[in-house]
Amino acid sequence: MHPQAFIDYLAHYHGDRDYFECHEILEEYWKEVDNRNKQSIWVGLIQVAVSNYHHRRGNFHGAKKTLQKAAFILSSYPKEVKQLGIDHQQLLNDIHTMQEEIDKAFPYKSYYFPINDVSLLDEVKKTCNSKGFRWGQESNLENEEIVHRHMKRDRSNVIAEREKALQRHR
Repeated sequence: MHPQAFIDYLAHYHGDRDYFECHEILEEYWKEVDNRNKQSIWVGLIQVAVSNYHHRRGNFHGAKKTLQKAAFILSSYPKEVKQLGIDHQQLLNDIHTMQEEIDKAFPYKSYYFPINDVSLLDEVKKTCNSKGFRWGQESNLENEEIVHRHMKRDRSNVIAEREKALQRHR
């Protein structure tokens, strides 16, 4: 049984390639199950998505730094990664390859997690379909709403909450 947040993360990761959404989904889950543990497997997976987000935008420094953190964390969880249905050694090999490509300033290319659990893969594909996107779709580099999501999103509710907190503090 896989957490729904993980399935949704993988669906976005391999479907619409909305890495920002991947981050949001898994961060919320991480806060529920392993809050404050910055070395959590969930943080490592979040960082893989964040690294891809940076790399796709040409932020090689951010991509490299984030992927290094992801590699460090995920290397500590071989059993847990395997239990999630991911080939741990292949994931680490892939991260190493991505790091080399980032070091050489190679352009971003879509990455596919080495999912080796057939039931997980089926569930993620079904989730992709239910969300209206297709499994294995390459990243659309022309889609500004996804490529530059952190700059394009509506932050009015976050700003309002911060303002309320400021008012309470005063």
